[in-house]
Amino acid sequence: MTTQAACAGALSGNSGGWHSIDWAGCHREVRRLQARIAKATLEGRWGKVKALQWLLTHSFSGKAMAVKRVTENQGKSTSGVDKIIWSTPKAKSQAVLSLSRRGYSPRPLRRMYIPKSNGKMRPLGIPTMTDRAMQALHLLALEPVAETTADPNSYGFWSQRCTADAIEHCFKALSRGNSPQWILEADIKGCFDNISHEWMLTNIPMDKVILHKWLKTGFMEDGQLFPTEAGTPQGGIISPTLANMTLDGIQAVLEKAFPWSTRRGQKVKVNLVRYADDFIITGVSKELLETEVKPLIESFLAERGLTLSAEKTKVTHIEDGFDFLGQNVRKYDGKLLIKPSRKNTSAFMQKVREIVKSNKQARQAQVIKQLNPVIRGWVNYHRHVVAKDAFQRVDYEIWRALWQWAKRRHPKKNRYWIKDRYFKHVGTRTWVFAAEQDDYAPNGKPKLVTLVYAGETPIRRYGKIKAAANPFDPSWEAYFEGRDDAKMKANLQGWRKLLRLWLSQGGQCPDCQRRITKETGWNVHRRVQRVHGGKDIVANLVMLHPQCHRQAHRQHVARPAHEHGL
Repeated sequence: MTTQAACAGALSGNSGGWHSIDWAGCHREVRRLQARIAKATLEGRWGKVKALQWLLTHSFSGKAMAVKRVTENQGKSTSGVDKIIWSTPKAKSQAVLSLSRRGYSPRPLRRMYIPKSNGKMRPLGIPTMTDRAMQALHLLALEPVAETTADPNSYGFWSQRCTADAIEHCFKALSRGNSPQWILEADIKGCFDNISHEWMLTNIPMDKVILHKWLKTGFMEDGQLFPTEAGTPQGGIISPTLANMTLDGIQAVLEKAFPWSTRRGQKVKVNLVRYADDFIITGVSKELLETEVKPLIESFLAERGLTLSAEKTKVTHIEDGFDFLGQNVRKYDGKLLIKPSRKNTSAFMQKVREIVKSNKQARQAQVIKQLNPVIRGWVNYHRHVVAKDAFQRVDYEIWRALWQWAKRRHPKKNRYWIKDRYFKHVGTRTWVFAAEQDDYAPNGKPKLVTLVYAGETPIRRYGKIKAAANPFDPSWEAYFEGRDDAKMKANLQGWRKLLRLWLSQGGQCPDCQRRITKETGWNVHRRVQRVHGGKDIVANLVMLHPQCHRQAHRQHVARPAHEHGL
């Protein structure tokens, strides 16, 4: 009996259930099939691709990994129209066994709205847990094809690619003295809502029956069922990949129309940088972009039922600058500088002020714990560009907001008392917003929780991913492992114990044998709990993926320290 058959039998017999699944084996099996799909795609063997996709979507490993994904992501507690979530091991086990193509009929989407940056509302379609798992399952089979056929300079919603890659590509394309000076800022009008269903059914290489059902399922709003005639709903797991595959091909069209050859005595220097449905195209002149490039893009999009937004699509000179992915890209006296955009910085400060205002009566430590993730996330996003001045400016604005917060709490106290009450001397800084927590450190002293300061984050240049890199091609495995290791080492700087622990494990989670990266996240688990005498030493600690950590606590009962030899 194979490992996967044993796991399936365990689920059906309920002998070990969800926690008895061999996740390392499931991951290896899925990755093996995905590598074969990518290889067949590269060779143009589409019959082989279809056969391997069928094998993966009908495998126990694929179904288990799909259910694992939808029960661990941020939407795991959000239900669809059936109000059902899979929150117990028994429900997850039954879900794995119930995923089947035969008789599958998706339920309508639950329509929700979230605010956009321009004040408008963005519609989201929330599938049921079963539909999410089916989408995750078929995405496992579609991703290797999508990554292999994607535009090399597309960076949005691909594994191992991010906004920093797109921004670094902008720098490489625009920073030199002979770089193109004009940029077409393109914006697609309602991309997700208007993609042609007919085009997707004809061109997306996946199970057509399943795809047709998803596209035509409709959505529920205020108790009424509305049909969907176009678009792929925002909110579905597979939707970003479908949208990406719809837009793939722009780069090939541009390269065919504007090859890197001399035209009228000069190179046209047409470059594409795309992140999902936001993209820019460079050129040597405004006329080239308006009269040749833009009509070409409009024709490409029209085949897919899409159009450019007349209000947001424009041609800009590099010395005037443009905003792209929260950054402002502009040349100053011939030197290209990429900085956090004013709009992005203002939105960040507004969020910080809202947190401060909504916690007028909260304890200082609670305010710090709410602010730190927001500040840290914004700083990490911008730390690869020219952001030092912006970091210092937001530090000052945050200090002003907290100073007003502190003064309001004690209107009868003078500023010296308030300063001593809320701001501590930590290291070389004398104005650190810090507070003692209720819990105590091992030495018996109260722990001090301090506010994150943006200005203390060093600016480091980002290394752009190679355009041809494919995470599903085994020949690129060493390259991606090196990138993951570099990111983790940079992320663990200042945490020597964690870095030693991660290195001692070879960068892998000992439970599932998968690599621990910045993207996967991690938790530190004590083999022997403190109540049983366990100490915070490397020999008693292990880094696990968050889900593996939860399973470790559910499966194992901690034993006294002397039984572990610690």
